Amino acid sequence: MSGLDLGSRAPAGRPYVVLNMISSLDGKAAVEGSTRSMGGEADRLLFHHLRTQADAIMVGATTAMTERYGRAIKGDSLRAKREEEGLEGDALMVLVSGRLSVTADLPLLQEPEARVIVATASDAMVDGAVAQVEYLRTGDDLSLLLALLRSDHRVRSVLCEGGPTLNGYLLAAGLVDELLLSTTAMIVGGHSIPTIVTGRELAAPVPAELVSLHEAEGDLFSRWRIR
Repeated sequence: MSGLDLGSRAPAGRPYVVLNMISSLDGKAAVEGSTRSMGGEADRLLFHHLRTQADAIMVGATTAMTERYGRAIKGDSLRAKREEEGLEGDALMVLVSGRLSVTADLPLLQEPEARVIVATASDAMVDGAVAQVEYLRTGDDLSLLLALLRSDHRVRSVLCEGGPTLNGYLLAAGLVDELLLSTTAMIVGGHSIPTIVTGRELAAPVPAELVSLHEAEGDLFSRWRIR
């Protein structure tokens, strides 16, 4: 995937925000607490190439720790692709952690080349981080966080990779512009397994318009514009 030019769609005062998620046929967002066994090779390739299309990648602390996030852009070829798209070779990483529940053993924070913003309500810092870490003490004010990313860090596009709670807050605040959804050909079941959006019930259903739909290896890949 290339040439999305997401930054050109940025509204005034904040970046253009795209959610990228995977779910089972019954809407579940994880298997045994992780997405590792969901999706095939096509989904893996799409995941990494989507990361070449946005200035910043945003993720909640629980998701980052569970999935063991490391350096976002895997390899020189993908970094070169970002530069061809007019972006910096490495994406700015944004960790959203209200109570600063990330720890320095997260592989991302042990990458000297990684640029990381930690958005939190805590006054603490992550001891032992090697990455280039900056703290934004924005609390749970996601509108303020996005405004600061735009004004202070020149971020015009954000790819948010969840988790479901962060997705819920973004949607409730009217801060999501697109959803990219991979639907993997499996049924998970269970009451306790989250869907791609959790948390408090939205004040009203959020309508979406289908932009595209593709199939590969039995999985479906859809792009939706939030209206």
